[in-house]
Amino acid sequence: MSCASCVAKIEKAFAAKEVEARVNLADKQVSVAAGLPVAEAVALLLSAGYRAEPITDAASAMADKAEHDAREYRTRIRQAIAGLGLGIPLMIWGLAGGDMMIHDSQSQLIWGAMGLLTLLLLVTTGGHFFSGMWRSLKAKSANMDTLIALGTGTAWLYSMLVVLIPGFFPDGTRHVYFEASVMILGLINLGHALELRARGKTSEAVQKLIGLQSNTAIKITEDGDETVAIAALVVGDKLRLRPGDRVALDGEVLSGNSLLDESMLTGEPIPVAKSVGDSLSAGTVNGNGSLIYQVTAGPADTRLAKIIALVQEAQTSKMPIGRLTDKIAAVFVPVVVVIALLAAIIWYFAGPEPALSHALVVLTSVLIIACPCALGLATPMSIMVSVGRAASMGVLVKNGEALQTASKVSCVVLDKTGTITEGKPAVTQVDIFDDAFDERELLRAVASLEQHSGHPLAAALLDAAKVKEVVLSEPQGFDYRQGQGLLGQFEGRQWAVGNSKLMDALGIRLTETHQARLEQGAALGYTQVLVARDNQLLALVGISDPIKADAKEAMAAL
Repeated sequence: MSCASCVAKIEKAFAAKEVEARVNLADKQVSVAAGLPVAEAVALLLSAGYRAEPITDAASAMADKAEHDAREYRTRIRQAIAGLGLGIPLMIWGLAGGDMMIHDSQSQLIWGAMGLLTLLLLVTTGGHFFSGMWRSLKAKSANMDTLIALGTGTAWLYSMLVVLIPGFFPDGTRHVYFEASVMILGLINLGHALELRARGKTSEAVQKLIGLQSNTAIKITEDGDETVAIAALVVGDKLRLRPGDRVALDGEVLSGNSLLDESMLTGEPIPVAKSVGDSLSAGTVNGNGSLIYQVTAGPADTRLAKIIALVQEAQTSKMPIGRLTDKIAAVFVPVVVVIALLAAIIWYFAGPEPALSHALVVLTSVLIIACPCALGLATPMSIMVSVGRAASMGVLVKNGEALQTASKVSCVVLDKTGTITEGKPAVTQVDIFDDAFDERELLRAVASLEQHSGHPLAAALLDAAKVKEVVLSEPQGFDYRQGQGLLGQFEGRQWAVGNSKLMDALGIRLTETHQARLEQGAALGYTQVLVARDNQLLALVGISDPIKADAKEAMAAL
């Protein structure tokens, strides 16, 4: 597929069979509604003039396409250099006043040699346009390749006729257009190369999302643990999730406790505690615990798979303006050819003598000028690039219509703090209830204990101690309690660092003042850590995700 008219043609071929199909020009993929056999879908595409093969594994298909695009990009760049390498000097020669007319046998000889060189470039740098035109003609249709091949071929043929039989043409029309042929090929090949780069960047977003999917999982069987491919798993299978592993498929925890990094789904930096009965999402990363979970959704039905499908669907979705350009692009090529022929016929019957020569000049001019179908390329490419760029920056666009409507948005609601925050928890408030105790002493004791914890809040407390240049020591005892916090011995005193559940378990009572401070911190969005020493509440540490330095500027820009 090369342009918007290809998209329209393929959609029309499937619509004729009353089958819904979505065409993704960026990834050169066609998604066909369930019910149509794969072989029939491939045959239908072939009848429309396009070779195709079914995708069985999205990740390998993306890798194959990336490799193919890289090869095609290098080829198009070489072809562009060759075409422009001859075309630009010829164009400069003409613009500088150089003679591009056929007057005598010497100019015939020079331009005849140039015509043969141009023919060589037509074959080597433009062969794919001519073969594309042939395929579309066999499918009884026309596309961008048709226009390019007709324009460049007609320009070369006209120029060669001028060289061979100059006497057939009126004095003012014995002009050669060899530079137009090679310039058009050079520029369009360069355009295709740039388009391939843009498509590559667009597809990177989907590739990154596909990269979050696991290829294998540890399945618990009667014969013990077994590493199996994701495709071999079914709903109900029991899987083991080791520390640091990525969740293979959506599921429900059957046993174990752990913290999972769900930032790829929610944008929130703090891992979420998971225990029996909690749901897991494919692509999220396990912390330091071990879990056994049961698969609740197949590979195509996970939340991550749906996000990938959403991005791909957004790239193929039609904006109102996109639908308009598709309608125009679908008839653009045949209309241009008809206009060129009509203009030539009018000049032949109503124009001055020699009528045939003038008609040929007019036919050539219309075909050359109409050649680069900018309208058909610009709108769909802008949708693909913008949706892909947004996805790579973490912004998912539901469809093209939403993108076009965005220019009229007057109110923006941010439902995630991670949108305007650093994404890294930090200590933002320390309340000490004992006047005889200072912040450095508190951080020294707490951070010394937290050295042995892998919790993300522990990292925030250690960073705070580092900022204060506190020297840490080794605790005499350490006990981690899942979902509550930790206990430890430090310099002969018993310390407890955790949430209110830990305080309740230890029988530490919170006064009304403490409760008021907790409510105040909660209102400010802090994650609060309670610190007790020898069963007496000593301090309250507020941890939050700091607002980005440029968040205010970004809001003002919005």
